Amino acid sequence: MPITTLSSREFNHDAGRAKKAALSGPVFITDRGRPRHVLLSIEDYRQLAHCQSSIIDLLAMPGDVDIEFEPVRMSGPLYKVADLS
Repeated sequence: MPITTLSSREFNHDAGRAKKAALSGPVFITDRGRPRHVLLSIEDYRQLAHCQSSIIDLLAMPGDVDIEFEPVRMSGPLYKVADLS
């Protein structure tokens, strides 16, 4: 996937070139030499937007899932006195 970089001036003078380049990959539009905007095809945008799930969706478990969990019993103290000297 090629990445195209155009200055703001180039983008303003030839938006058609930017749109055509966006069909094959992202187009970075710079302002004073620094990337400020990205032009994507609608397909690329939808793919990016669709992939983002909330943490709730990622942690949700489908149906009645039973998970057996037996934590190992710790031995010894659970804390250590800090040496502040």
